[in-house]
Amino acid sequence: MSIEIKVPVLPESVADALLLDWHKQAGDRVRRDEILVEVETDKIVLEVAAPEDGVVTEILHPAGDIVKEGEALARMEARAADEAAGEAADETADKAADKTARDTSGDSPMSPAVRRMVEEHALDISAITGSGRDGRVTKEDVLAFISDQVAPDGPCAGHSSPAPAPQPAAPGPQPAPPQTREQTREPMSRLRRTIAERLVEAQRGAALLTTFNEVNMQPVMDLRAKYRDAFEQTHGSRLGFMSFFVKASVAALHRFPMVNAYIDGADIVRHNYCDIGIAVSSPRGLVVPILRNCEGLSFAGIEAQIREFGERAGDGKISLDDLAGGTFTITNGGVFGSLLSTPIVNPPQSAILGMHKIEQRPVAEDGRVVVRPMMYVALSYDHRIIDGREAVGFLVAVKDMLEDPARMLLQL
Repeated sequence: MSIEIKVPVLPESVADALLLDWHKQAGDRVRRDEILVEVETDKIVLEVAAPEDGVVTEILHPAGDIVKEGEALARMEARAADEAAGEAADETADKAADKTARDTSGDSPMSPAVRRMVEEHALDISAITGSGRDGRVTKEDVLAFISDQVAPDGPCAGHSSPAPAPQPAAPGPQPAPPQTREQTREPMSRLRRTIAERLVEAQRGAALLTTFNEVNMQPVMDLRAKYRDAFEQTHGSRLGFMSFFVKASVAALHRFPMVNAYIDGADIVRHNYCDIGIAVSSPRGLVVPILRNCEGLSFAGIEAQIREFGERAGDGKISLDDLAGGTFTITNGGVFGSLLSTPIVNPPQSAILGMHKIEQRPVAEDGRVVVRPMMYVALSYDHRIIDGREAVGFLVAVKDMLEDPARMLLQL
């Protein structure tokens, strides 16, 4: 029986998707629920699996094509139960043989595109660390390996040349090393294009301003140091800084509700709940999964969800439901070493809080200079809906709660 493999249902407001590398080719046997190909939308990556056991008979769209919802991607021939059972036994034997070969050669599974690159550059696949699912080597892994191994105008990776004999240092200035002027061009991913469009939309469609303050992180650091081990043993989660910022933001949002609202045409939409987006990095770019109803979450609940989001983002398993909605966003540039920045609001939200690197700096306390672990914080906001007084008041409230964490417990 012939079956068409079609583009799955796409997220609302998404018109098309980019077809990524095929995991199977025409003539390959597949098992039910085995991943055939992935399609990338401007929000998430969707996996297309085989609906039945069988054989792929035809690939209708190559990798790189733009496809629409419901469009046929490939055709496969389903197998009868007894035939599939026989093929399963053969496949088990093939996998055992393949495992034996890989155990001796150290090879990793490769897509056709990766295999071509490896063959073209005469690379040793066992020397490349795979970042894909189950250690799979991706095109990005190969490109990074080539970049690390191939010096400008030098020998190709996998080939060696005799080391030159040491030469005495010549007097005077030395000639500059030769430089290359090569260029490469590659298409932007759908996610990167969407990020670019949304950032431009935010700058063009809102009156953005940023207000700054600084926070003495010593009280939070002391509290974490005192209860870190007990917290982890009790809740199974590490006590990080983000949960303190989430709790402080929730309290400040209740005090300044316009920071938690947004403009919809000629209306202002207010929220009586706090769904806070936490910006995290993924292999395909920045994603912002949402912590729902943060006003009802404990420190442990916040930390557990953030950890889960980080793991799923690294594996490329963030779902559309994880990204939908959100009333406010927190981003932490400090993990990359940023000392100060002006984050851009995530539409249609009206504000975003930026955390930064903690740095020991001299500050004045009670008429004397002391060194404290200080962090600059920034609130970017849409001035059309949030007045400067509210923005500054919000950031000061966050600062006060972080410098005196007991306020969050006592709701002061």
